[in-house]
Amino acid sequence: MGPTRTFPAAPAARPPWGRALVTGGAGFLGSHLCERLTGLGVAVDCVDNLSTGRARNIAPLAARPGFRFLEHDLTRPDSVAALPGPYDLVLHCACPAAPADCRRLPLETLDAGSAGTRHALAVAHRDRARLLLASASAVYGDPLVSPQREDYPGDVDPVGPDSARAEAHRFAEALVTAHVAAHGTDAGIVRLFGTYGPRMRADDGRPVPALVARALAGAPVTLAGDGRRTHCLCYVDDVVDGVLLLAASRSVRPVNLGGTDAVTEAELARRVIELTGSTSRVLCTGAADGGPRHHLPDTGLVRELFGWAPVTGWEEGLRRTVDHCTGPSLDGGPVPGPYAEIVAGSAAGPGPGC
Repeated sequence: MGPTRTFPAAPAARPPWGRALVTGGAGFLGSHLCERLTGLGVAVDCVDNLSTGRARNIAPLAARPGFRFLEHDLTRPDSVAALPGPYDLVLHCACPAAPADCRRLPLETLDAGSAGTRHALAVAHRDRARLLLASASAVYGDPLVSPQREDYPGDVDPVGPDSARAEAHRFAEALVTAHVAAHGTDAGIVRLFGTYGPRMRADDGRPVPALVARALAGAPVTLAGDGRRTHCLCYVDDVVDGVLLLAASRSVRPVNLGGTDAVTEAELARRVIELTGSTSRVLCTGAADGGPRHHLPDTGLVRELFGWAPVTGWEEGLRRTVDHCTGPSLDGGPVPGPYAEIVAGSAAGPGPGC
């Protein structure tokens, strides 16, 4: 792994950026980053082609000073010219991250990891901006070691059912590393594990939104195997904290970010049913789902360099997520400003969600 250069993060009250570009900004994580940055007084350009993101996620930000939504596909050849900036920060999240999306859109996923990342890097290099790539635990594939440290190369099948997801993120990381070496671009990589919270789509293939959706529908909650498969969850607010710490640093090597407390799917299902007041039953299929072995991050590096650790327990995060899904935010409501027409045509996005 390459060298690490770090500087202390700037105080939250005075972020070191005037204008930021958030690619994939209408998605789950991207929209939370846009919300936090605008709340800190940073002007934000949110770019998204709405293939997996939803305009509804960023509609409440339309009235905030300095916020702009640009509906654009970052893989297009004209992307650098279409994003005039200048920017101080580029948070690159424009790649499908959910397993279901990557399986549904494999070519688009690979294009986002390659051409999309190259264009984001070109924008950052042009403006001498800091770029942070939002990568994923998928780069470790079906890991043979646990927990996974940043120097573990992974065990990835390049032609398997989840190859598009894994290889898109791995290639994006390789591009960032090459750009830093060839051009001196100020860029870093964060590998995210088990992020969850409000605005996840129920059909994206991740456990928390799927369980909540089934419970709210009163449908049986079906778990693969015996329900003992574990997940390490990290609430989105904690992830945003960590991402902005890394963005404000000069770290150039990949850094894991995630929770380290494992919870079984059976525990998750029982708690979701309690929180929703559902009558759903938990059913175990007894058959494995063929997914990768347990992804568990070694977060020693981010703790040592930045003092970051999640502060929201999985049960509290789950309660907040369920509260959002069952609250008035689900009713759609009137959408103000220039987003009304966009939301009317695409608020539901590629599937139901909360």
